[in-house]
Amino acid sequence: MNEMVAHNLKSIRSISEFTQEEVASALGITRSAYSNYESGEREMPLPLLEKAADLFGCELYLFFEEELPKDMALAAAFRIKDFKQEDLPEMMRFKEIVKSYIKMDQLIRAL
Repeated sequence: MNEMVAHNLKSIRSISEFTQEEVASALGITRSAYSNYESGEREMPLPLLEKAADLFGCELYLFFEEELPKDMALAAAFRIKDFKQEDLPEMMRFKEIVKSYIKMDQLIRAL
């Protein structure tokens, strides 16, 4: 796996203040499988990367960037403590709504 993707996966997870166990649970995989993706030992399939982007509230392309933007506002805005595992799907859906709103706002401002 591209070392940059593995590094960014770990960095974005840390910024979002999720544990590997929480991310693995949300993705429907084991913690050891997720750890292999984050360490670069295995290549994370695109559908899982897309799901991770939804969980973290970021755009998919950020996993492939050489340098993460300083402003990870959406990820930082969702630092939730003491949530239940069953809350993760709702959090992911809400973050998707926020990402869509931000994209629409950017398009409107560009007009």
